[in-house]
Amino acid sequence: MRIHILGIGGTFMGGVAVLARALGHSVTGSDAKVYPPMSTQLEAEGITLREGYDPAHLEPAPDLVIIGNALSRGNPAVEHVLDRGIPYTSGAQWVAENVLRRTGTYECRGRQDAGSGQGRWVLAVAGTHGKTTATSMLAWILEYANLKPGFLVGGVPENFGVSARLGDEPFFVIEADEYDTAFFDKRSKFVHYRPRTAILNNLEYDHADIFPDIAAIRRQFHHLVRSVPGSGLLVVNGADAQLAQTLELGCWTPVEKFGVAGGDVHGRTSVAGGRMPEATWQAEPLMSDGSRFRVLFQGKEQGSVEWDLIGTHNVLNALAALAAARHAGVPVKTGCAALKEFRNVKRRMEVRGTVRGVTVYDDFAHHPTAIHTTLAALRARVGGKRIVAVLEARSNTMRMGVHRAELGPALAGADQVILFQPADFPWDIKIVTAALNGRARVFRSVDEIVTLLGQELRPDDQVLIMSNGGFDGIHAKLLARLAATPNAATRPPG
Repeated sequence: MRIHILGIGGTFMGGVAVLARALGHSVTGSDAKVYPPMSTQLEAEGITLREGYDPAHLEPAPDLVIIGNALSRGNPAVEHVLDRGIPYTSGAQWVAENVLRRTGTYECRGRQDAGSGQGRWVLAVAGTHGKTTATSMLAWILEYANLKPGFLVGGVPENFGVSARLGDEPFFVIEADEYDTAFFDKRSKFVHYRPRTAILNNLEYDHADIFPDIAAIRRQFHHLVRSVPGSGLLVVNGADAQLAQTLELGCWTPVEKFGVAGGDVHGRTSVAGGRMPEATWQAEPLMSDGSRFRVLFQGKEQGSVEWDLIGTHNVLNALAALAAARHAGVPVKTGCAALKEFRNVKRRMEVRGTVRGVTVYDDFAHHPTAIHTTLAALRARVGGKRIVAVLEARSNTMRMGVHRAELGPALAGADQVILFQPADFPWDIKIVTAALNGRARVFRSVDEIVTLLGQELRPDDQVLIMSNGGFDGIHAKLLARLAATPNAATRPPG
């Protein structure tokens, strides 16, 4: 079958392309812009990419068009599909029908009351934050246990080097996001997946372009809960009030809660010591940066983890992944051993390079909570070294100004803050600087930022660049500038 994917550059749709190619289909795709790591992955798979949404890309007409959720009516390619009557579907529906429910029967493991089922054993990871990382952790734990799972991740896990693969039966791990499915299907994508094991990591207001309020998101999470069978398992952040309210809407599935001792919903310390009596799974930090922690199940120690990741938010991700993996039959000790060899997803605190003592990180953070926890994790790791945060407020929610009041406090953990405000940014981001006591500056071009940092950065500085887009290649530009001006990193700030 010849399949063309509209919006192929997105992390989810790029993974769909990889799965379709693995099933033997001829795959092409279009997007406004495709950038690494997804462009690199797709090209390696032999998938032809076309820039823009020219209807000519759909000639001759493919057998099927898979349409991403970012495309809407009025898009020339979408209009061409509708006018020509070309068969079309959404990415989530295609995955559900062609990957998740395409295989034979399996026997459930991990629960004596579980029966057999049709299709694959789906392990879905949902939540406002941490989906990509927790999905990657879970897939790696199953891989380490020699279960050879299939997976679809909204990024590229370093342990695998690809964002998606079919894997062997029965297990399939999928990042289950709450974005709407397509212009013709306004349900969240995750309602299509029908998981047997589901992680609910956290729930905050986001995606303001899709949801009017958090109650609307909570309702979609409830729809996900409704789809998990009684023989399945819900792994739920025990400190999240929004998830508690979600379960109160109705729950027909066993629940195992997780949490960090003395921490809040995101792992931030809220009380001094102590365990969460209602949490089935708990972590006791052994290092303040989250690089070592003890794992407890039902109050009994199961093992410990020492790994390369930092941040108590990642400890929470790990607990959730361990719980879900245990439901699939993986012993906790095996899961802990797997996490010691886990390598994070690209663009999650990814070190892009160190030049003349200046370390440049790339991170996907684009929500105030994610910004806060990422900065806190880096601070715990580097101590008193100077942290320079560079932010592109690129998400639709950020551009709508929904989180403008929380953005300044979220950035407070940095010593210096650089804010990017392109010409088409709809509100004055200087509003954010008031909460940062003169530590923030606003620039209208990436080149200006690179020039400034090339002059001001000095050895041991940590530059944390945060964006959910390509940010005009700022990481490579900055590293090149530092390499080209070797004395720049030794100058004091101007």
